[in-house]
Amino acid sequence: MTHAERVSTPGIGIKPATAPSVRLDAVRTAATNRMAAPPRVDNADPRYKALRNFAISMSIFNILGYWLFGFEQPWTWPFIALAVGYGTELVAETIRAWAYKQRPEYSGNGMWGLYTFLLPAHITSLAANMLLYANDIFWPIAFGIVVAVGQKYVLRAPIKGRMRHFMNPSNLGITAVLVSFPWVNIAPPYHFTEHVPDAIRVVIPFVILTSGTVLNALLTKKVPLILGWVGGFVIQALIRTWIWDVALWAALIPMTGVAFVLFTNYMITDPGTTPSKGWMQFMFGSSVATVYGILMIFNVVYTLFFAVTIVCAVRGLFWWYKHIKEKGRQQAQPRTVGVPATI
Repeated sequence: MTHAERVSTPGIGIKPATAPSVRLDAVRTAATNRMAAPPRVDNADPRYKALRNFAISMSIFNILGYWLFGFEQPWTWPFIALAVGYGTELVAETIRAWAYKQRPEYSGNGMWGLYTFLLPAHITSLAANMLLYANDIFWPIAFGIVVAVGQKYVLRAPIKGRMRHFMNPSNLGITAVLVSFPWVNIAPPYHFTEHVPDAIRVVIPFVILTSGTVLNALLTKKVPLILGWVGGFVIQALIRTWIWDVALWAALIPMTGVAFVLFTNYMITDPGTTPSKGWMQFMFGSSVATVYGILMIFNVVYTLFFAVTIVCAVRGLFWWYKHIKEKGRQQAQPRTVGVPATI
């Protein structure tokens, strides 16, 4: 039953209603909460450890790539990419905080807060610069980084009660570049092992596979997703061989390359844009493999990246559909009118 506010009358011993002051206090409290410093990220948080280890792994791989493996882009590009990524993240978050009258996520906890806030941009920037090849022109890479980082503030969906981004940042940035600039390519496979002896060339994928698997097993908990993706990849290769007469080894050979291992352990398993429950992870990974197989039937190039983009977009639309349906159901429910309390 709804309780109605009593209307007091001066002179009969009842205090005047204080609803306006209560509402004013509530407004002040809400404003104070909005401007409060963001919660400090705990260094024992598994999510922080996952981001930190991803960033360290990506940084080490870039250093080894330019020093030993044979990365062909100018050695200054990773630093420029990081500057673009950091700048985009800071500007976008500042605009978001201003629009919602909140304190920016990077403020309030000193250098620690800034460091933890920029970890995703660090990973995205290095990944886009490492996986795209634009000859000697950097600005398409910068375009991809801006899209990858900026879309997190635009393409959002109500996921489990919170507005979150649903598109894989690095993957969407790379996809946007490939669609917008046909002359830009994915870094060639030899790019990762060009300057190392054959014996070491074979070891590199195993090292990346081992480190990535340990990271995903212990911190991100994305092993079901990887199993769904790898298992689905094998199944789609078998189906294409059986129905469309595709050579089986040709369909499976991408799994032996460094690029596939990197994609499996560091791209498709993005914690922020993939499900958390085990069976949903498995469905997500197998869905990417299914879309990959369909795109391969139609001879679509850059299939890995387009497949993840499509699945992430469908997942975001699903969450919006679920939210709108739930909101419509709540509005359709009959409202009960409260009876005022007896004075």
